[in-house]
Amino acid sequence: MPLKSEFSSMHKPKKSENPKVTPLTFEGLVHSIRAIHDDLAAQADRAVNISLTLRNWLIGCYIAEYELNGADRAHYGEKLLPELAHQLTQLNVSNCNRRQLYDYLKFYRTYPQIVRTLSAQLKHLSPKTIPAALEKVPTVSAQSGLPPERLISSLSYSMFKSLVEMDDNVKRAFYEIECIKGNWSVRELKRQIASLYFERSGLSYDKVKLARLAWEGTEKAEGQATTQGFLSVVNCGGVEN
Repeated sequence: MPLKSEFSSMHKPKKSENPKVTPLTFEGLVHSIRAIHDDLAAQADRAVNISLTLRNWLIGCYIAEYELNGADRAHYGEKLLPELAHQLTQLNVSNCNRRQLYDYLKFYRTYPQIVRTLSAQLKHLSPKTIPAALEKVPTVSAQSGLPPERLISSLSYSMFKSLVEMDDNVKRAFYEIECIKGNWSVRELKRQIASLYFERSGLSYDKVKLARLAWEGTEKAEGQATTQGFLSVVNCGGVEN
């Protein structure tokens, strides 16, 4: 009898370790669909923002290449951007007036490292005469130490436009990092710039603190820091002790 009892207990079915799944309620259905919608809509918005940023960067890239190597560039000279804007408007290409084309050109020249973010699907859109030169651009931003992929995924073109207007590389680096750390909106970025946040912080005269800020920003973003590289940029940027 003891053997039979022991045998029975050995073969007794075990209770399922998986928790019991609660049937979906109507309220749960509504909540789940709303969550799906919000999440994927946000992803779609980010994808659109990134595409717009890359579109404007590539336009600037082509203009820069034409100015250097265009077969008939001498014919247009200073009239290049007005004439280009006119032709593009005739073709219904949006957001390509003379001022905007100038902004795209400056954007490209300020952030050449963005070339590294071009996917295989977009590489064929870049000028065929310069890919080799562009590939030599460092993968990390010469200004902030932030990888270009991080900049593109975190900053909208409107933010880049405000950043490009800064002639001080160190100041631009400061706002790049603060934008990402604080998840700023375009309005907040403009407000902070207008309030002289960088100048009031005193970091323009403190290389160590500024480098530490870069460390914290890149460490949170990518799990690595590039403080030494950032310090070298600060030292070359004309910031005094």
